[in-house]
Amino acid sequence: MFMSQQGEKPAAQEDHWWRRLYDETAPDTGPGSAADSLDDRFDSVSDAVTGPDAGRSDPPVAVVPLPDPRSPEADRAMKPPLPRTVPAGRAPWEPPAGPSRPQTFAAPPATPPPPEPPATAVTPEPPARPVVGHIGDRPPTYDADPAALPESGPDDIDGLVPDTVLDGARYGTYTLRAASVRGDSARFRGEPRRDALLTARFGTGDSALVLVAVAGGARDAGQARLAAVDACRWIGGAVARSHARLSDDIREGRRGDLRSGLHRLTDRTCGRLRARAAELGLEASAYSTGLRCLLLSADPECRTRVFFGVGPGGLFRLRDGVWQDLDPVLPPAGGVAGEQSPDGDRLTMDLQITTAHAPYAGSAPPPPAEPFRFRASVARPGDTLLLCGSGLAEPMRGEPELAAELARRWAGGPPGLPAYLADTQLRTRGYADDRTGAAVWEA
Repeated sequence: MFMSQQGEKPAAQEDHWWRRLYDETAPDTGPGSAADSLDDRFDSVSDAVTGPDAGRSDPPVAVVPLPDPRSPEADRAMKPPLPRTVPAGRAPWEPPAGPSRPQTFAAPPATPPPPEPPATAVTPEPPARPVVGHIGDRPPTYDADPAALPESGPDDIDGLVPDTVLDGARYGTYTLRAASVRGDSARFRGEPRRDALLTARFGTGDSALVLVAVAGGARDAGQARLAAVDACRWIGGAVARSHARLSDDIREGRRGDLRSGLHRLTDRTCGRLRARAAELGLEASAYSTGLRCLLLSADPECRTRVFFGVGPGGLFRLRDGVWQDLDPVLPPAGGVAGEQSPDGDRLTMDLQITTAHAPYAGSAPPPPAEPFRFRASVARPGDTLLLCGSGLAEPMRGEPELAAELARRWAGGPPGLPAYLADTQLRTRGYADDRTGAAVWEA
C-alpha cells in the first residue's frame, strides 16, 4: 500500500487519481486536431493582441529588431563594464600595486554671500562685554591689561602666582563673589601679585561653614607675598579643624565664644609667621601681612556674618544704597576691640545674645603686632557686605566716585563672575596696588 512521506495512508480520492495517471491499459489521447505549428501559434498571439483585421486598416507598426543574443555585440552589451578603480587583470578584492595615494574629495559649492542690507537698515551690535572702566576725567598712567610677567627661575616655579584669581558660590540666603587682581604698577613692572585670597567650605549640609580670607602685605616688605600665602593657608587649616564648633557657635549666636576662639586662632597664625621669619633670618616685620576673614554659615536660617582679623584692610556694608564703613574701631589702651560699631550700635544688641567666657583650652601665644579686630552682625535682606584688602579699601574711603559707582552697579543684585571682576578693577588715579575683595549679597 502506498504511504506518504510522513507514514500516513493516502485518502481514497488520491489513490484513485494515482491509478488513473499511471494505468497502462488506458488508451492514448492521440494527436490534437488544432493547428500547433510555430506559425500557427504566432498568428494566434498576434490576433489576440491586435485583432485579426488590425493589419488591414491601421498603418504598419515599426518593429525594432533586437540583437541576436548569440552575437558578440549583444554579449558585450549584456555585460556591465568593470569599475574604473579595478585595473584589468586584477580581482576587485586584490590590493592595488604600488604605493597608496590619498583620496581627494571635491569641495562643496561655495555659498553666495547674503545680500547687503539696505542703507536704512540698522545692523545690530554684538553683546556688550564687561569693560574695565576708570573713575575720574583721565585714566590712570598704567594700562588696564598686564604688560610683563614676573621673573622666575628653576627654584621659583612652585612660588608662581597667577595674575588674577576669581571665585564664587551660593549658600543659604547669600551669594558670594571673590577676586584678587594684580595691581597696575605690578603688571607694568613685572612684579608678582602680593595679595592672597582663600575661599573654602568645611563640612556639609546646613552645618557647613564658608571661610573667606584676604591677606596682603606692604609693598616694601621683602617676603610679603609668601607671608600672605602662608597666613591664608594656616588660618584655613585652623578653621577647618574647628569648623564644627565654630558653625555651632555662629548658628547659636555665641558671640563671646566666637570672639575668644577666633582671637586665639589668629594669634597662633601670627605666631607661626614670626617663627617662619626667624627661620629665614628676617625681622618679624619683613615677614608679616594683614589678614582679614569672613565666616558664613550655609544654614539658610542663619544670617549671622562674622568678621575677624588683624592688619589693614576694609569691611563695608551697602544698605539702602549707602555704604557704611564697618571696620571695628580700635580701642584705647586696655579696651576691647570691636565692642562698638562706628554708627554707635552695640553689637550685642545687634545679635540679641549675651557674652560668655571662652571655652577653648590652651595658653595663648604672644599677642600679634596689630590689634585683633572682630565683629558679628545680623544681615538684612538686600545688604551687600564687602571684605577687602588695603588696595581696594583705600580708594573706597578716598574716592567717593568709586564707592558711588559700585553702589550703582551692585544695587540690582550679585553680578556674574566676569562682571564682578570688571567691577573690582575700576581704576582710579593714584591707586595702583593689588585689588582683592569678597562681596556677599543677601537675598
